[in-house]
Amino acid sequence: MELKLIHQDGQAATTLAASDELFGRDYNEALIHQVVTAYQANGRQGTRAQKSRGEVNKSHKKPWRQKGTGRARAGQANSPLWRGGGRIFPNLPDENFSQKVNRKMYRAGIASILSQLVREERLKVIDAIAADTPKTRAFAQKMKGLGLEGTVLVVTDRLDENVFLASRNLPDVLVLEAREVDPVSLVRFNHVLLTRAAVGQFEEMLG
Repeated sequence: MELKLIHQDGQAATTLAASDELFGRDYNEALIHQVVTAYQANGRQGTRAQKSRGEVNKSHKKPWRQKGTGRARAGQANSPLWRGGGRIFPNLPDENFSQKVNRKMYRAGIASILSQLVREERLKVIDAIAADTPKTRAFAQKMKGLGLEGTVLVVTDRLDENVFLASRNLPDVLVLEAREVDPVSLVRFNHVLLTRAAVGQFEEMLG
């Protein structure tokens, strides 16, 4: 698999030999959906809660007599059918949303996402990315010079302090190390920019 390698000034340089197993895999929509859904589900804390009819602070007195009023029968004001009553199946704060995805499936899902990004020409490889000063304007101009419009995910092998400081105020740019990349970030951004060293790190981790 040959990936186009560009310079920091945006000019196309050469090609980079990459793993077919990582960047040339067939698109597997069902696997990608499962990996992304499981990652989002595992990030849920489950801290929300609702009250059952026994926990609602309502009187247990019968609101009105059973017959003769012309209204429907009612036993208690905490009935789930009433406004302000308890829920029949309330959400509990200790609910577990985690989903298990084994390592082989996770790696295959990441590889399928990367391969699809290559086919859609949303993935670019740069020789290296660095910033002389932690200036946001200069880094934004660098991204524009690379022809990256919209949201951009920059993946490096090691996070440079100037790059981090220059990019953190840009709402459409996120800089991560290769070991921190997750499937949701790869899917969410319009463009993914990998450094040459990050490609090698991906091949080492996911190969």
